[in-house]
Amino acid sequence: MKNNKTETEKVQMKAYKIELLVLDFESVGQEDIVTLIEQIKYIHASVMNIQEKDIGNWHDDHPLNKTNTQKEEYSRLFSLS
Repeated sequence: MKNNKTETEKVQMKAYKIELLVLDFESVGQEDIVTLIEQIKYIHASVMNIQEKDIGNWHDDHPLNKTNTQKEEYSRLFSLS
């Protein structure tokens, strides 16, 4: 099907950079997590960067499991060094 819209009639597009923290409780693995994100319906997502960190043993008091400490722990784990 040919697009008959002129240059001024084209829809304005936006791009969003979204930073996610994925906690892999099921040992899905980095490659499959990327695949799952990139295959989400209705969006055209491309994983541009991925980093992996060992966060130790999981427990209810883990700093990534608490809303009041999650951002600070995330920053500590993934800070630029």
